[in-house]
Amino acid sequence: MSGPTADVSVRVAWADDAPAIAALQVRAWPALYADLLPAEVLPDDVEAVAGQWHQLLSRPADARARVLVALERNRVVGFALTSPATDPDADPVADGELAEVTLDPDERGKGHGSRLLQAAVDTLAADRFTRAVTWVNVGDDTLRTFLTDAGWAADTAHRELDLDGTGATRVKQVRLHTAIG
Repeated sequence: MSGPTADVSVRVAWADDAPAIAALQVRAWPALYADLLPAEVLPDDVEAVAGQWHQLLSRPADARARVLVALERNRVVGFALTSPATDPDADPVADGELAEVTLDPDERGKGHGSRLLQAAVDTLAADRFTRAVTWVNVGDDTLRTFLTDAGWAADTAHRELDLDGTGATRVKQVRLHTAIG
């Protein structure tokens, strides 16, 4: 006799998921970006953030721009964004981008990230991309290790972003890639 199994899944997000995604973002981003951004610039108004998510989910700019949600039962515990890659050196037909992967800090280590990553890659492959890219903050060893353990590798591209437009808040990133499809 086998034991009970968890009711976990990943699916494409619906507009009705906007409040749950927003609440997760508001909870998770302070831990994810504490070393990069001052607390006052992180989103804290769940309703305002939910409005932005609802807009994105209702009217995506590109049919291949997707938001995926990781669920435990019917509770959103993570989300990922996929789209065509926008880098200047990207091949718009071949290169898809994993723009973000965010998990509820209390849900890490339970397999949600792996399921979400696999679903994101499967989604990019279904959209006929043959390579996936993502940008990782130089200091985010946890995410970089997670991705490299899953077969992603640095491709020598790097960038520095000016997050506040003044030069006071800068973040260095490296690009990782993997073949898909």
